[in-house]
Amino acid sequence: MRNFRMFREIFLLFIILCIAGCGENQSVENQSVGEVTIKEITTPSGIQMIVIPAGEFVMGSDHGEDDEKPAHKVILTSFHIDQYEVTQKEYERLMGKNPSKIKNPNHPVEQVRWYDAIQYCNQRSMRDGYDPCYNLETAQCLFDVNGYRLPTEAEWEYACRAGTHTLYSYGNDPNQLAQYAWYKNNANKKTNPVGKKKPNPWGLYDMYGNVWEWCNDYYHETYASNDVENPSGPDEGEECVLRGGAWNCSEESCRSSSRFSETPGFADACFGADTYGFRCVRRPAADEQ
Repeated sequence: MRNFRMFREIFLLFIILCIAGCGENQSVENQSVGEVTIKEITTPSGIQMIVIPAGEFVMGSDHGEDDEKPAHKVILTSFHIDQYEVTQKEYERLMGKNPSKIKNPNHPVEQVRWYDAIQYCNQRSMRDGYDPCYNLETAQCLFDVNGYRLPTEAEWEYACRAGTHTLYSYGNDPNQLAQYAWYKNNANKKTNPVGKKKPNPWGLYDMYGNVWEWCNDYYHETYASNDVENPSGPDEGEECVLRGGAWNCSEESCRSSSRFSETPGFADACFGADTYGFRCVRRPAADEQ
């Protein structure tokens, strides 16, 4: 009888642990990148994301272009961000089409307008059982819901810098950029497969080069200089922010603080530019982290 009770208690404990392990992610994996331990998660639909820790950093640069000034402190709560740029395979699987000019399932999707990107975010949210972030009639983002969205400009730069203060997440030498990015010196005038270059210290790939990445924010020529917690950018504007540089960009355009902008509905023969892509973020509730 004692052995039966012991077996029953062990079995119940096993069931409880199994239930506790079920939730948002199919799997969670801790791994080391350099000296930093990062947490990689797999979403219900099989996409890898990195858990970015809460913290603060200095956004922008007083030594860069005018629109990178002034450098200012930003405070952010934790969020999840795609480990890779959204690929053509993943975009077509969800949206039923591939708008890219340079067709390859493992390349980042491109010729994507900002409006296309937020529609993808909503579709991905619904597929994974979350609430959509975007009102597609007004293009307003609801930051208090649990779905996927484009990163704010602050989130993008924080994730890109990965705790560094240099021009690039690996240091200041532009001659080393080819180890981390597909850009004009090595891209052969096209996009390339995601995840083939070195990651940044937080395990994110292609934060520089390959395709410019849409951010959620409207573009403004200067930053607010006061300390801001979870800033979401200007309330309105004619253009939206793009970050990270692309396959046809110079080293200068691929710096962590470099900025670019475009109209959200920009179209070239009814498509966006073949240098524009994106990745998604999600800010989970405290009990999901």
